[in-house]
Amino acid sequence: MVLVVDNSRVLKIGSKLPAFELPATDGSTVDSAAIKDPVLAVIFTCNHCPYAQAYEGRILELARELQPKGAFFVLISSNDPADYPEDSFEHMRTHARQKEFPFPYCYDKTQEVAKAYGALCTPHCFVFDAERRLRYKGRVDDNWKEPGKVKKRELHDAMTALLAGKAPPVKQADAIGCSIKWKKGNEPAAKIVPS
Repeated sequence: MVLVVDNSRVLKIGSKLPAFELPATDGSTVDSAAIKDPVLAVIFTCNHCPYAQAYEGRILELARELQPKGAFFVLISSNDPADYPEDSFEHMRTHARQKEFPFPYCYDKTQEVAKAYGALCTPHCFVFDAERRLRYKGRVDDNWKEPGKVKKRELHDAMTALLAGKAPPVKQADAIGCSIKWKKGNEPAAKIVPS
């Protein structure tokens, strides 16, 4: 397990959403261009990572709170299942059913979507406004281990602000989690864009 505490250098705040069309665990195909909700959260995650597991309940709770208000959540796993079989598409399907995900859980088999976003770890969050401009990137909150001790809820606060027609109070906070498990030879080249 490689711990990452960093943020996307590929997408800067204000960047347009990189379009994607990915298969989801419920049998559908998610086309980002077809999502019309005013706020869109794209969250890179997976099944096996302890950080992703720790944050999963909070993401579910947030989705149940904000989806009725106009937020749309898409979770994406880009991990190579060769070394992490629990992150295979079949295991993703089972996991999504067991947890009763109220949002699509998509598989980025080629890892091109993760590269387009500059996703570094699981979980890594990207929030877009109605014009599909990036308004927040980074972590869910400031305490992955102990939910009761969270003081800063950056993902929640960014989405709530956008739904209210306001700017997010924080635009970025380094994500924390296990590194994306790249296929051998598929690791992204470093591309630095000022944030």
